[in-house]
Amino acid sequence: MRSFVGMNSVFGSEPEVVVLEMFYQFMKNYNYLLIDRDTRLAVIVDPAWEMDKVDLAVEQAGAKLAGVLITHTHADHINLAKVVADRYKCPIWMSQAEAGFSGFEHPRLETFEETPWLVGGLSIRPLFTPGHTPGCVCYMVGNNLFTGDVLFAEGCGTCPDTAAAYEMFESLEFLKKYIKPSTKIFPGHSYGKIPGQYFSDLLYNNIYLQFKDKNTFASFRLRKGQNRAKLFDFK
Repeated sequence: MRSFVGMNSVFGSEPEVVVLEMFYQFMKNYNYLLIDRDTRLAVIVDPAWEMDKVDLAVEQAGAKLAGVLITHTHADHINLAKVVADRYKCPIWMSQAEAGFSGFEHPRLETFEETPWLVGGLSIRPLFTPGHTPGCVCYMVGNNLFTGDVLFAEGCGTCPDTAAAYEMFESLEFLKKYIKPSTKIFPGHSYGKIPGQYFSDLLYNNIYLQFKDKNTFASFRLRKGQNRAKLFDFK
């Protein structure tokens, strides 16, 4: 069973969360700027596509960008990681497993396993949640979970094969066990609901949190007929 260091300890300070909508052709991503209210040190989650929005958000918040958090290395989540790290002279944080899987390299790359660390008063708690990719992580910051493509309000991320779907099932079961219902969920994409839904809402409405065994889950996640037009029709 995966461990979650310090789950019963103090969350650390609640971040100021700035939601950034990023567009590229037909796609829309959510990036998140998380700011410690006391020190104004900040981190950004999965920066992609529109650097001017990142710069403007940092400037308007009066923040100092201290790091880049990467949930996984698909292009729409790392498009600006190197640019941001070079411009703000800050580290890129990525799980050791994801870095090894993807081959991502940069002089400012810092890998981790599951030990939390601090940015100002913010406690950054990585949760290893493979399935969408072998090294996917979610980040708990305060009472907020930043999930990338692991968990959306409406569904969960795609899985390339049965083994990955089994991993995704275990990752979602892990989150169900350790995440409080009052936790706010901030995914990498939205398919109807705005970011910041309570986990209690997902537990009730998200079909991928209802399965009781990995085989039924995998069969549904990998079901036929999920062409591009219907890929995120989670029902």
